[in-house]
Amino acid sequence: MSDAPAQQPSYEEAREELVEVVRTLEAGGTTLEESLALWERGEALAKVCQEWLDGARRRLDEAIGPDAED
Repeated sequence: MSDAPAQQPSYEEAREELVEVVRTLEAGGTTLEESLALWERGEALAKVCQEWLDGARRRLDEAIGPDAED
């Protein structure tokens, strides 16, 4: 068994899966257990998206540098 972490999805992949999770939850028709699992997956995907966005913001801030203030 490998100790390597699972590869993190791209922002676009995580966002698209999150959209599908939300659609499924909104449509209803799932058991409580299924709904909880979907909610947990949605929370994890939202965290991945936020990490991507935070990383992009850091890169932009580094590229712009401190001299770019208004």
